[in-house]
Amino acid sequence: MSGRPAPAPLLIACALGIEQFALRRRERTTPGGPVTVLRTGMGPAAAERSVARVLADPALHGAAVLATGFCAGLAAGMHPGDLVVAEETRDPRGTVPCVGTELLVKELVRAVPGRTVHTGPLTGSDHVVRGHERSDLLATGAIAVDMESAATLLSAVRAAERPVAAVRVVVDAPEHELVRIGTVRGGISAFRVLRSVLPAFYEWHRSLLLPRR
Repeated sequence: MSGRPAPAPLLIACALGIEQFALRRRERTTPGGPVTVLRTGMGPAAAERSVARVLADPALHGAAVLATGFCAGLAAGMHPGDLVVAEETRDPRGTVPCVGTELLVKELVRAVPGRTVHTGPLTGSDHVVRGHERSDLLATGAIAVDMESAATLLSAVRAAERPVAAVRVVVDAPEHELVRIGTVRGGISAFRVLRSVLPAFYEWHRSLLLPRR
């Protein structure tokens, strides 16, 4: 008996079709266990419903959950293609601490060399944030905002105790503000970064099997 946990599933949740397309790979199983990429639909309500429904499947019992996709950076100097690793996710209903932040940063630097990786709180919103709202959220200590990560992780931990994390790619920043959500399709830099991050997610997943000290 090694004392090592049995392989567990990994659920990677994103909102948009373009995000799901970027994350598409042939691999469906890693050393950590089987991998499912879920497109939740846009917004916190859709994310919460989709994650709760999928995690009710016995095949995903004990699954680790990682929320990903695009986000808006809140701090000056953030650029499209930068990465955000959440230390916690927040929304008005609560805060969810993330697991393995340091490892994710290390593996993302390896997977996408040359890209800046930011760490800090990731806050939730039910709409695309613009103008003064961005500075208001920055004043709370958050470094980035998106519409699904907080709802995804809250839904995940309500279903059962499990490891959770959130990694987002900046597509919208104070000096590079979106006009409408559809312009995400023009975020070539952010799309290419998202397409490259799966090895870091798999390594995070695998690390959950290692004995804790």
